[in-house]
Amino acid sequence: MRLENITWPQAETYFQENDMVLLPLGSIESHGRHMPLGTDALIPEHLAKLIEEKSDILIAPSIPYGICQDLTDYPGSISIAPDVYYEFLKQVVENLYLHGARKFVMLNGHGGNVSTIQRVGTEYEKKGCLTAILNWWLIAGELDPKWKGGHGGAEETAAILGINPDLVDKNEIGGNLVLYDLTENIKAKGYQVCDYRGVPITIPRSIRRITDSGWIGPDHPREATTEWGKEMLETTADFLVDFMNEFAKVDWQKKKNEK
Repeated sequence: MRLENITWPQAETYFQENDMVLLPLGSIESHGRHMPLGTDALIPEHLAKLIEEKSDILIAPSIPYGICQDLTDYPGSISIAPDVYYEFLKQVVENLYLHGARKFVMLNGHGGNVSTIQRVGTEYEKKGCLTAILNWWLIAGELDPKWKGGHGGAEETAAILGINPDLVDKNEIGGNLVLYDLTENIKAKGYQVCDYRGVPITIPRSIRRITDSGWIGPDHPREATTEWGKEMLETTADFLVDFMNEFAKVDWQKKKNEK
């Protein structure tokens, strides 16, 4: 059930009987030369579509923009400042809270959003709410270890292939990933992490100063298939529905009073 598609009396009835809302969150940013800029928004929105077919949960309109300041060197990427994102997300949650929402399911497609979602969730826990942060790519990787992947790699590429193969430019996938080391001994290992003498060191840099392509392994996007993507998305959606059915049973206010 989509919030934007129902009337306010229907919304009133829903909140009289239910206190849970699903909110898809994403980002507009580079995912390699082969992937659409909206990857992090398209996948949660598609999962929400699958969930809508399997569940009566109220789904709020997606927030497609996210926090991705280290990717703005790639044309088309749009980053929202963390404080602005926090204030906007908080306003959405506050309004839903006023209507009766007490359980917020954040279906998230972008790692850069996580700390801000946690911040909002922590604040509203004090008001008697619970927030579940469902980072789809981590959940999928736990459901099947062979699905685990990095930014713009095979996992995300498979997901987009499963949504619409026309959105992936396979001619742009290219060869092996090339990362830019800082010195011969300080070697780039991935997203903001370098290796020095076997010890991981965090050194924040624009991703374009780490790799020109925009995707970061360890999984190579050439391994992705449409079949993998469809199976992964369906399996993940089924898990999310199962989780939300269990999450709905939580009486958080009662549990708080029992402490």
